[in-house]
Amino acid sequence: MSLRPALVRNVHIPGPTARFLPVSGPLDILVDGDRIADIAPAGALRAAGPVWDAEGRWAVPGLWDHHVHVNPWALFSSRVDVSSATGAREVGARMAAVAPDHRGIRIGVGMRDGLWRRRPALSEFDEATGSVPTYVIGADLHCVLLNSAAARREGIAVPDDGMLRETEAFRVHASLDAISDDELDAAVAAAAARAASQGIVGVVDFDMAWNIGAWQRRGAAGFDSWRVRAGVYPQHLDKAIAQGWTSGGTLHDSGLLEVGSLKVITDGSLGTRTAACSVAYPSGGHGELTVQPDELVDLLLRATGAGFSVAVHAIGDVANTRALDAFALSGAYGSLEHAQLVARTDLPRFARLEVTASVQPQHAVDDRELARHEWAGQRAAAYPLRSLVDAGANLTLGSDAPVAPLDPWGAIATAVGRSRPGEPGPQDAEGIDATTALAASSEHGSRTAPELLPGALADIAFCDADPFVAEVEHLRSMTVGATMLGGRFTHVS
Repeated sequence: MSLRPALVRNVHIPGPTARFLPVSGPLDILVDGDRIADIAPAGALRAAGPVWDAEGRWAVPGLWDHHVHVNPWALFSSRVDVSSATGAREVGARMAAVAPDHRGIRIGVGMRDGLWRRRPALSEFDEATGSVPTYVIGADLHCVLLNSAAARREGIAVPDDGMLRETEAFRVHASLDAISDDELDAAVAAAAARAASQGIVGVVDFDMAWNIGAWQRRGAAGFDSWRVRAGVYPQHLDKAIAQGWTSGGTLHDSGLLEVGSLKVITDGSLGTRTAACSVAYPSGGHGELTVQPDELVDLLLRATGAGFSVAVHAIGDVANTRALDAFALSGAYGSLEHAQLVARTDLPRFARLEVTASVQPQHAVDDRELARHEWAGQRAAAYPLRSLVDAGANLTLGSDAPVAPLDPWGAIATAVGRSRPGEPGPQDAEGIDATTALAASSEHGSRTAPELLPGALADIAFCDADPFVAEVEHLRSMTVGATMLGGRFTHVS
């Protein structure tokens, strides 16, 4: 079978495009280069090249994950998952049972210390893990637990609980991800192939390293599994500007890789109790703004003037308010990432300021118990989806992988059902319909319903069921028979 068919036969096209079609199906799709050239009832088009029979599958626009940390996500499967551990002693015992890697260290991931009954103690973690440098990364990436051997390896001091948070934790992440380019790129290529099998055609990558250089290197080596928008962080903004980059700049002549937004982290997270909130946490404190309001406005002004869109991380309601203020004062354009706790008076500002709400549906269920405890007294809307859509906001969906799995169908199902697998019915009123969730999982978001029409890019996921009418559990288990990127198959089952 050719990776570039000239004709796809026997396909159904559901959703918004269906209103333009003369028949309900089956249909044939003629592909010319990277575009859809024609759509007609089955048998009405002649192929000037290879033909692929879709066998009655449902064609939908290819899916995007709008928030991924590609490097740590690609490395996740080679690390120890401790997400079910209930305390530092159990984490230590699990890590002690693992052989060190080729660098002589152990790395665990997925720690949810916010659910532990008591704080960790460095002494008990040391007792379990011994002299092997051992690191355990928090599920939200905003904290890392180190034993004393790891602290000595990094040349840093750690507090009595062994925890580093926010900026200090991010520096440790960078150290752990500093493996050879060949090893890292091989992991990225393997992970990208798995994502393509789920219908993914594009990702927004917010890796904290010099992302532009990494994707230039991968493009030169032939990476062609996705479209990628490579984010830039403030520490690299001067370098990006000096090299003449702007958002949308092409990183490789394949046309698949481009410069994304400036990513600014303005507060912490719920899991570390550092998300900046108007109401104090039960344990005290309101979280923290890691970028002060005036500084944020100046940064957005500079980025916008240099041709960058911006993606502002804001989780607590105070952080979201200050971020929207900064968009209003600077005239910046882009997105608010996460928007997990939003003042109700701020909901309409997303639409008025044309700021996209880039959200991760899985967080609402993963964090449910923690939010019920830590945010019980908050007055703002927690994990809003329906409220944002009703207020006119443009919504995009993502995973925040590796914080949650890169699983677009899981994200869509959770956005619709607001529930975990097997749970009865929605757990709250913030669910959205499948049509909105699928649009939010496409390139441009929920306010631009994607359509498969002549002239459109041939970025297509061929599903084994109609996702626009599928029940939540069927959405969650959706299988994709083939994924097409610019007229070329990146996956065929």
